[in-house]
Amino acid sequence: MLVVAVGITLALPAVSNRLGLPWAPNLPKGDEPEPIAVTRQLQPIGGQGDAPTPSGVQQALEGLASSDALGSLSGTVVDAATGETLWSQGENKAVTPASATKILTAAAALLELGPDMRLSTKAYEAVPGRGGILVKAGGDVTLSSLPKGEESLHRGAAHLDDLAQQIDEATDGNVRAIALEQSVFTTDETAQGWANEDAPSTYAAPLAPIMLDGGRRDPLDDKSERFGDPASRMVEQLAGKFAAAEVDPDLTKGVEVEDLPEPIAEVQSAPMERLVQQMLQLSDNTLAEAIQHHIAIAKGREPSFEGGAKATLQVLREHGFDVSGVTLHDGSGLSVDNRITTKLLSEVVAVAAAPDGGASADERTAALRSLLAGLPVAGGTGTLAGRYTEGTPEQGRGWVRAKTGTISSTGTNALTGQVVTVDGRVLAFSLITSDADNTEEARDALDTIAATLRRCGCR
Repeated sequence: MLVVAVGITLALPAVSNRLGLPWAPNLPKGDEPEPIAVTRQLQPIGGQGDAPTPSGVQQALEGLASSDALGSLSGTVVDAATGETLWSQGENKAVTPASATKILTAAAALLELGPDMRLSTKAYEAVPGRGGILVKAGGDVTLSSLPKGEESLHRGAAHLDDLAQQIDEATDGNVRAIALEQSVFTTDETAQGWANEDAPSTYAAPLAPIMLDGGRRDPLDDKSERFGDPASRMVEQLAGKFAAAEVDPDLTKGVEVEDLPEPIAEVQSAPMERLVQQMLQLSDNTLAEAIQHHIAIAKGREPSFEGGAKATLQVLREHGFDVSGVTLHDGSGLSVDNRITTKLLSEVVAVAAAPDGGASADERTAALRSLLAGLPVAGGTGTLAGRYTEGTPEQGRGWVRAKTGTISSTGTNALTGQVVTVDGRVLAFSLITSDADNTEEARDALDTIAATLRRCGCR
């Protein structure tokens, strides 16, 4: 009876299929195929398709651009292949841009600092052999507090553990006092136009030229509260790596870094290209300000918020961008006193997105191309991950890449980036609301416009 029961069980299709028995109904009739190699990387869209016409875009957006949810809308749509403006509404009006400001910071950094620049943090023996260590901040706010081998939100960041290990090996563990030298930036911690509650907050830390994890309390949570004194936090954690060490600010008195021997330890950030992309993807205000301070240094200006803002406009002007009417006070867009035109923002994206050999492609395109990789993907990554999920906006899912921006107190909602039309044409756009009453409704209206550009063809 047992043998019969087993035989019946093995004859059942579900069992024989699972065990791959010779009489299984689903048994393959031929040889097992060779595995197919899969490469996880973006593929080109197959060239530029038919171009929309200005009249077609005007017709598609006419009603959408006048939605009450948008308050007052300024916007520009540009054909990235030709540089032609297909649609505009108040494109020359300088408006509060919110985090769309980061588009200009990113462009100036790539043009002036280059993609390969890294930010260094160095350590010196203040008095050789006596256990006094002076850490020279180099403007890197992405140092990781996590153990080596673990990644924070800032992928590729230098690790505090690595700096401590190098110091330990160079001094045979004789570390008794650690001090921090921060003269690379001015002492201003916030910019004109910031609200009192902006720093520290969940979206910004008071600026310092060195900190761990962008000042976040949790290195893996982008919404984590930031420390109010992130530089002190960093040096305290470094001192904690050594049993007999304490933080001693007096160590820097009378000591000039330029007079010290070569550094005994050095760690470097990820390259600037990756820092720019992380700034855009995470909308990282603190990282944006650090990057802009380095633009100021490169242009010989004061390494301050105002110096960085002036240097950013200087770089863009030198590379042929029209910055008329633009006013900047920071690099992140937290300042409500910033004013930018959608014409400038869309022009920067259009140059970055121009096809190789296209009418609007030039040496700037090669420098700015990597900016596009940092733009959040609709319905997929960054600040657009939770958007484009239903209704008309869903049609832009995966096809819209854009930097967002919001300042509720001014009714500002921004969306600046690129979209690929159903015909394969890349369009650059910038849309900014002023005096919008409801943030969620304004965002949805902006997403609807971008998704409409995707689906319309607009010829």
